Amino acid sequence: MARTRTHRDGCGIAHAADLLGERWALVVIRELLLGPKRFTDLRAGIPDISPNVLGQRLRELEESGIVRRRKLPPPAAARVYELTEWGQELEPAVLALGRWATRSDSFPRDAEMGSDSIVLAIKSTFNREAAAALDATYGLEFGEEAFSIRVADGELMAHRGEAEDPDAVIRTDPNILAGVVFRGTPLGKAVESGEVRIEGSRRAVNALLRAVT
Repeated sequence: MARTRTHRDGCGIAHAADLLGERWALVVIRELLLGPKRFTDLRAGIPDISPNVLGQRLRELEESGIVRRRKLPPPAAARVYELTEWGQELEPAVLALGRWATRSDSFPRDAEMGSDSIVLAIKSTFNREAAAALDATYGLEFGEEAFSIRVADGELMAHRGEAEDPDAVIRTDPNILAGVVFRGTPLGKAVESGEVRIEGSRRAVNALLRAVT
């Protein structure tokens, strides 16, 4: 049964608040923007949420048509949650909201970031003009988590999974990468200390950093 709506209002903004205004709903959507996840993966990405609340948010988002469940084919045969086509259309709004929120005086600038968060932050701060001539594919590896970033024609695309034929692979920790991208840590210093490892073109990595910092 669908939840009770809080606004009897013909305004789309009011209805968006009904669909997304429950605590943790936007964070659940954040965790699914880069691809499907199992319930346990969502719990790992949002450690402060209880299993009961996560289950409730997922049910509500399913009822609203934003999220769906499906079963992966063998050998995985696991059930995952993913955004519907309509739910995926939230990405520009969610990224814009994130950019807006980072300008708040109360934004916790030194707080830790998860792997999805840093990839989405890179996507949200991407400067098309600075990357106009860039054509490259990158792999990001945070331990066992892998992401692919493709930059071409002034656009940046990212998804969960290993990159195909990357120009460079960056192996590090999300918070170390956040320091390099957003907090002024020199890439060379992070490489020299072993906190960042680069396989492939260092020039391509520098070009990506120039387009997001």
